[in-house]
Amino acid sequence: MAETDKPLLIKRYASRRLYNTETSDYVTLEDIAGFIRAGREVQIIDLKSGDDLTRQYLLQIIAEHESKGDNVLPLGVLTDLVRSYTTEVQSVVPQFLAASFEMLRTGQSKMMENFTQIGPMAGVPGFEAMRKQQEAFLKAMMALPGWGATVAPKEEPAAEAGSAEELAQIRKQLAELQKKLSKL
Repeated sequence: MAETDKPLLIKRYASRRLYNTETSDYVTLEDIAGFIRAGREVQIIDLKSGDDLTRQYLLQIIAEHESKGDNVLPLGVLTDLVRSYTTEVQSVVPQFLAASFEMLRTGQSKMMENFTQIGPMAGVPGFEAMRKQQEAFLKAMMALPGWGATVAPKEEPAAEAGSAEELAQIRKQLAELQKKLSKL
């Protein structure tokens, strides 16, 4: 197994300082967020007790970004998450969120494939510039924390006839997902 396939082990000392075991130096929450954005898995362990503190620190990173105005989670979603901790729904929420994010990542990958393939629109003036702009946007979206690595464009000569229908279906699924999330 390659070194980067293993989670990066961060040890928390009694002083609450975080120690990167690979580089033998201290790191901050922002450093950890950078590792995650780069696609690296991270595991944070309390040195004394051996407790896994990863979830606690990931939530702290999210809270700090939210407090700085990087509002990714709508207020309704945050409220519903708090409510889910006091209801029977609690056991369903983690699986639903994981499946929803996986579906979104898959949809983004499919959209990226569709935009990188050459299709019947290639002859339209300005299409190539629009395609490159969309590709750059999707790559940037995929680089966001938790959205997975960027997808390499497929080397296929032409889009299949059903690709427009597939794109419409993906958009419909995304809209349905957004409705479900807003209802939570």
